[in-house]
Amino acid sequence: MYKSIVIVAVIVMFCSCATSNKNYNPAKKFSKTTLQKDYSVLVNILQAKHPSLYWYTPKPAMDAYFNKFYKDIKDSMTEQDFAWHVLAPLIDKIHCGHTSVSLSKKYSKWATNKSIPAFPLFLKVWNDTLAVTGNYNFKNDSIFKRGTLVTSINNIPNKLLIKYMLEFLPEDGYANNVSLVRLSANFPYFHRNIFGLTKTYTVGYIDSVGQEKKAVLPLFIPKKDSTKKDSLPIVKLPKITSAQKLLRVRNLQIDSTNTYATLTLNSFAEGRLRTFFRKSFRTLKKENIKNLIIDVRNNGGGRVGMSTLLTKYISRKKFLVADSIYSITRTVAPFGKYIKGGFLNTIEMLFISKKNKANQYHIRYLENKVYSPKSNNYKGNVIVLISGPTFSASTVFCNAIKGQQGITLLGEETGGGWYGNNGIIIPDVTLPNTKVRVRLPLYKLVQYNHSEANKGLGIVPDVLVPTSYDALLQFEDKKMQVAQQIIANSKN
Repeated sequence: MYKSIVIVAVIVMFCSCATSNKNYNPAKKFSKTTLQKDYSVLVNILQAKHPSLYWYTPKPAMDAYFNKFYKDIKDSMTEQDFAWHVLAPLIDKIHCGHTSVSLSKKYSKWATNKSIPAFPLFLKVWNDTLAVTGNYNFKNDSIFKRGTLVTSINNIPNKLLIKYMLEFLPEDGYANNVSLVRLSANFPYFHRNIFGLTKTYTVGYIDSVGQEKKAVLPLFIPKKDSTKKDSLPIVKLPKITSAQKLLRVRNLQIDSTNTYATLTLNSFAEGRLRTFFRKSFRTLKKENIKNLIIDVRNNGGGRVGMSTLLTKYISRKKFLVADSIYSITRTVAPFGKYIKGGFLNTIEMLFISKKNKANQYHIRYLENKVYSPKSNNYKGNVIVLISGPTFSASTVFCNAIKGQQGITLLGEETGGGWYGNNGIIIPDVTLPNTKVRVRLPLYKLVQYNHSEANKGLGIVPDVLVPTSYDALLQFEDKKMQVAQQIIANSKN
């Protein structure tokens, strides 16, 4: 359909390998037999260890996908081709956001600080819409400015383009909102890996008078640094202090009128959260703050214990973490040599889970324990901002508090599954030949008070605030604005 350029060949022309990784060659091709061996190892591990392999795709259909993508292995393929065009679309069929594909550690080291040829436009993706948010050639481009609506790329219309790209990205059930955010964050990266590179791109767009037109854009090729052979200048960013790192993970700000506070929480995995929560809620009580906005739009999850702790500060009633949390196995054997931390994972699984009559290994203390709100928990009005990247443990938090009096979920559907998800222990599987990595969750978590009607969905907000084109043009945070307006109206 287009005249493709082999990605890695172009990359090699413009990027040099790091000294510590000098023997790595991203253009190396593996034989069909070698790739089939890696593929078979992965399939065997998934069939033996994945707790929800057939949750959304029945076994006969999943087996058919295993056969299909095995046949799609060509002789020969690079690591990148194998990962993106065989493994990624296969993993998507599991519909598990915690099961994902990464290139090898050597590739990651090789690609660090390199600017690589790419499709030239950054695009915000929502519904069937593409809008320009960035352009590698902004200075010399009078057409593709921020907000320009794109209608097609290389004659593929938006609807088909987005639908196809989503088939390479993992999600919980059918909650694709998280993948739309991923595409929006780095559209050139995903377009390059899914479609490859072309010398030029025919891009359809809507002009200033509402007419659909087309323009031909060249492939973005980074300029070489004249002081370094085959490499690009690396801009040294200011060193980030420990305090600044913590603020990026979690932060509490009280507005100047003491009307409301905003608690931004971007992870449950780090940030000394136990101390942070204790101090933050003491401050809210001391300052008599009646309204609280909790922003978990970019919270990809982490420790269930930390999300449970936050729930205890917010919930108005007793709650459970989950209806069930279980694995279909109690060890990673006989695949320990492929699974990171194999021995330690097995020890942990033996310690935390117990077998039931259905041969499932349950984490009973998380299933049976009823948690009570803290005696000094927050009593004011709460608005929780959610979006596609709201995932995993943050979804467990949202499910526990949803529907309670004085608590409102505002924004867009979460990427984390409302019915449940997989996780708890999530080691990497490293394939023996290509060294491509695949995340493997070992436990299935079914949300407390789940329903079949929610299966495949993310948690839906009580107040829907979808992507706003006008806000995109003005660099405004529409969801935060709506939350602030709700608080302002409540005073009147």
